[in-house]
Amino acid sequence: MPLSSQDIKRLRRIGHHLKAILILGDKGLTDTFIEELNARLEDHELIKVKVNAESRDDRAAIVAGLCENSGAELIQRIGNIALLYRAAQKPNPKLSNLLRYQEA
Repeated sequence: MPLSSQDIKRLRRIGHHLKAILILGDKGLTDTFIEELNARLEDHELIKVKVNAESRDDRAAIVAGLCENSGAELIQRIGNIALLYRAAQKPNPKLSNLLRYQEA
């Protein structure tokens, strides 16, 4: 089910204050990085990922690959930071950014 514009606005508002949890470096999109991304999405649901790539097109391709491999939805991309969202199977109230910042 695609997110509504209101949902996207709410997720962007929550994500504004988050720090990047994962940083994609020189090794690129490896299986280990995808596993870590899936684990962080399951824990936090809404995360920021920093993508270190030389060109804008490379960053866009990497972010598209992240979304495709993890099943996450791209909420926002500004420069080299991507805000990704994927609903958790069993959200943990202590880790989930959505549950911790519901009032936002």
